[in-house]
Amino acid sequence: MSVTSLDKDLDNLTLTLVADFTAPVERVWQLWSDPRQLERWWGPPAYPATVEEHDLTPGGDVTYFMTGPEGEKYRGWWRVATVDAPRSLEFTDGFADEDGVPNAAMPTTANRVTLTERDGGTRMEMRAVFDTREQMEQLVTMGMADGLREAAGQMDALLAA
Repeated sequence: MSVTSLDKDLDNLTLTLVADFTAPVERVWQLWSDPRQLERWWGPPAYPATVEEHDLTPGGDVTYFMTGPEGEKYRGWWRVATVDAPRSLEFTDGFADEDGVPNAAMPTTANRVTLTERDGGTRMEMRAVFDTREQMEQLVTMGMADGLREAAGQMDALLAA
């Protein structure tokens, strides 16, 4: 597994994952920019994702659902803020109801992904920023940190294919 660290910083309300890959930046970027590749790793292995909409431009939306082991569906969305392909991506990530409508009762996170060359490969940093400590604790309790680690752990196999 290429996940180097996963840091929960309750003082700064951030959850930061760092992973190192032997693939070049452009190849790692494809895992974000190609919806068919994104759905092969976004989400834990037991909850595969299906990407429905994928507009990776500023102001664009990405919508998806994850299917659980019993067939239950969990919907989510991104609102893309900035894209600097193949180096960085910023988006808001949130939950949606069964019709795909953003769920205002659930927290959202502001996310920044950066890809940088490192030792002939790529270092990926994913940082999620929470609005409040309560929201961060809620999402971590729901399994966000473990899910993020498991999701990123699937990227190696895709890069090796």
